[in-house]
Order: sequence, then structure tokens, then C-alpha cells
Amino acid sequence: MLLVADRNGIYTVTGVGDVLEPEHGVAAVGSGGNFALAAARALADNTDLDAEDIARRAMAIAADICVYTNGNLTVEVLD
Repeated sequence: MLLVADRNGIYTVTGVGDVLEPEHGVAAVGSGGNFALAAARALADNTDLDAEDIARRAMAIAADICVYTNGNLTVEVLD
């Protein structure tokens, strides 16, 4: 699975080529994906953080919970 995004949206591309749009504008993949997804949805609904801060905080939460997820990440921001 692969996440792709532009300024207008985010999509999940599955292994068979299906393109899925998330219901709540937040998507995650990988071993800690469900943890990161839950954290990101909670942060998006209850804070005024921008997308980069939400992604970083959600990944930090997932890394604390899932032994297969680490906190090393690279974030690319579209201006």
C-alpha cells in the first residue's frame, strides 16, 4: 500500500491498484498505521494544529505504542 497526496487530497493506492479516498481526510499505512490513524483523527478533530504537526505527533504516538514503528521520519511539506 502507498499513500499519495497533493494540495487537494490524499489517497491510498492498494497492492492491486485500487485508489481509495479516506472518509475523514486522514490516512495511514504500515504496521503502526492504525495507531497513527487513530491519533491523527483525534488530533485533527480536537486541535488547531496544521497537517505537519498532526502527522509528527501521530507518528510519535504510534512509535510509542507499536514496536515495529520508529520515530524517525521525513516530512515533505507542499507550499
